[in-house]
Amino acid sequence: MKLEFAIGTETQTVTVEEKNILGVLEPNEAPKGLRGLEAVLYAIKHPIGSPHLGELVHPGEKIAIVTSDITRPMPTWAVMPILLDELYGAGISKEDITLIFALGNHRRHTPEEQKKLAGERAYREIQCMDLDVTDCVRVGTTSRGTPVEIDRRVVSADRRICLGNIEYHYFAGYSGGAKAIMPGVSTRNAIQANHSRMIRPEACAGRIAGNPVREDIEEAAAMVGVDFILNVVLNPQKQILYAVAGDVTLAHRAGCNYLDHLYRKELDCQADIVIASQGGAPKDLNLYQTQKALDNAAHAVRNGGVVILIGCCKEGLGEKTFEEWMTTSPSPEFMIRRIERDFQLGGHKAAAIAMVLRRADVYLVSSLPADFVKRIFLTPFSTVEEAYEAARKKCGENATVLAMPFGGSTLPKIKTER
Repeated sequence: MKLEFAIGTETQTVTVEEKNILGVLEPNEAPKGLRGLEAVLYAIKHPIGSPHLGELVHPGEKIAIVTSDITRPMPTWAVMPILLDELYGAGISKEDITLIFALGNHRRHTPEEQKKLAGERAYREIQCMDLDVTDCVRVGTTSRGTPVEIDRRVVSADRRICLGNIEYHYFAGYSGGAKAIMPGVSTRNAIQANHSRMIRPEACAGRIAGNPVREDIEEAAAMVGVDFILNVVLNPQKQILYAVAGDVTLAHRAGCNYLDHLYRKELDCQADIVIASQGGAPKDLNLYQTQKALDNAAHAVRNGGVVILIGCCKEGLGEKTFEEWMTTSPSPEFMIRRIERDFQLGGHKAAAIAMVLRRADVYLVSSLPADFVKRIFLTPFSTVEEAYEAARKKCGENATVLAMPFGGSTLPKIKTER
């Protein structure tokens, strides 16, 4: 059987005997229903666990809309006209609405990027601003000890509306919902305290109940107060398949359930070899982003097996702290011990890779120099075919194989894990 995987703007193929293949994980067919902006409008008109938006807001109130930054695929530009029409229809003036980009720990935007994200109409009609980490308010401390330090404009608003897309997150369970607040408009200090819990086994993709990172996020958001959310689920082409609106928890859970129907793939057993692609450009520009596919693949590989990770990585590792950890650590185990005592954003992704290396070998098919790949504890290959031949030599001629051409999106779960 010939398997095809995207890498950068190209594709590579590998031939695997049918008898060895456990499966090819692709998204399930989406249920019939409204799509695109029709789905968004329906969600706003039919909120889950919440009054209609027009009943929540009142003339004269200050409205803070928190949305994703440029590193996330949330199509803010597409949904903002619908949201603005709802607010204007409820008597909210343009001057009382601020759109805040949830940078988390990411860089600030250029004005051109802000305009692209917000869309021309929103950028023209309302204030559009990045998170200002120099002007945050301490709201309190969560029961787990995380300081809740939030952008003053969000805290001081009369109403808070959070936007986002829902996808799997490798230690917060899912994106979307309360994540717009924590880490979206939080200080680095707060984010580090929250994310330090990523090393707990319960902090994993597709899990909410008992997940210490997600529960801490939602506790922090509850202290701030979120009045309404609008979240979307996207297909691999980043088109809107589904939308939910309303209560920050109930609407979010409905979106998570829909995501599971599309992208959660149950398996009877783990594979000897997992071949996973991040999905090609632009999702595999660097190893920092390609790591998402590795984390999902780790759920499906047996102890002592091989993950063949496919990502162009033409921009290298992609983040300064991540690069420092990967290139200066004497061993993967050192990174795990380091994250336990010295949590650093960027370093957390290095530790995540190290935790996979505890269980399996990672063969990286990329454009990175071979010597450099070896230096960061991975095994380099130029083609998927070469990597598969090496994996088969290690695991045997009868090694079972699982293919994940959309590794960053599809989440394998062994049935006994439920």
